[in-house]
Formats: sequence, C-alpha cells, structure tokens
Amino acid sequence: MSDTGAWHDLTEWVAYLKEIGVRDLDAAARPASSGEHAQALALVRDDLGECTRCKLHAGRNKIVFGVGNPDARLMFVGEGPGAEEDARGEPFVGRAGKKLDEMITSIGLSRAEVYIANIVKCRPPKNRDPEKDEIETCLPVLIRQIEAIAPKVIVALGSPATKTLLDTRTGITRLRGEWHDFSGIPVMPTFHPAYLLRAYTRENRLKVWEDLKAAKARIDE
Repeated sequence: MSDTGAWHDLTEWVAYLKEIGVRDLDAAARPASSGEHAQALALVRDDLGECTRCKLHAGRNKIVFGVGNPDARLMFVGEGPGAEEDARGEPFVGRAGKKLDEMITSIGLSRAEVYIANIVKCRPPKNRDPEKDEIETCLPVLIRQIEAIAPKVIVALGSPATKTLLDTRTGITRLRGEWHDFSGIPVMPTFHPAYLLRAYTRENRLKVWEDLKAAKARIDE
C-alpha cells in the first residue's frame, strides 16, 4: 500500500467523518446535485473549523481551503499553500498563481469558472512538499471537497498532488498527458505552474497546453 492508500479504505473514511462531526454519512458521501454544491462545500469548511489535526497548523497564518465556482466542471488540485497563499488564505495567488491563471485562460476559461484547492490546507515550512502524515490527515477534506463540487475533470498540478490522487509512487513526468481516474472522475496530471516558472521551455509549455486542452475537451463532451 502506498503512503495514502489507507484513506481509500471505506471503514477508515467513515470513521474519520464521524470523528470530525459528520453525522449524515449518506449525505456526506452523496455527490451534490445542481444548486447544492455551495452548501455542501460550506459544510466541509465548517467541519474543518480552525483545524489543529496535524503539525502544520502550528506555523500557519491562515487556512487555505479553496476558491472558485462550487459548480465547476473543472477542478485543479495542487500540493500546498506558499507564503503569499498563507498570508491571504487563498490558493495560487503568488507567481505560480499568476501562471496558473494564464494556463486557465489559455483554454478559454477564467479563474471564476473553475475550482482550485490543495491536498493540504496549511503551508508546509519553507514550502517543502507535504509529508506523509500531513497528507493522510488532510486528504479526507479534499475528498469531501471533490464530492461536494462533483467536477467532470480534475487536473492534478505537479507530482505530490498526482501521487496523492492516484495513490501511486510514479512521478509526474511519466504520468502527465495520460488520463487516469480518481473515484470515477477523470484525472489529467500536468506540471505544476511553479515548475513552468523554473523550467520555462517551449517544450514544457506545449506539454502543459496539450494537457489542459485535453481536459477542456473532456468537460465539453
């Protein structure tokens, strides 16, 4: 079993929902119908509260829950907040966020039309990758966000998000550009916007653009 495999076990998932105070488990597990997405998402945020479930809470300024359209057909999932995100409480607002906005615009969508979240909701120290225990603690929150939004497609941004959603140890270079699955939802892994800023080559730009075009075509089917 990989690092995050335990959270795909239904028994542990139900136990976690009870632990955080969810009583109507059938409602929690049922994808929201049109008009209910915002309410379902608000319930997830309320249940999260001022979370102290893992060690990341000790160094955070603000919880970075997620942002965007609760009825989004396309959802982006990154790894964790950076310094600017931690200060503002919103994901992808720094340099990588501006690059993500460009990526979204390139396929004819706006930030307001999609939903953006991370696998952990608090900033890891010095922007390191989230650790196993942090991911395992926060992943159920992301799963409930996905269930509330019920997107047609998820784009996984970078290796940590991809490995978490696909429950794999395989890196992003081998997985990007091909369709995968998370609980019945098509997943397209692609490079993280921060990687594009570090390695801004024509080849990498084209790869990401092709990945996003495939995601856009899938939601338009």
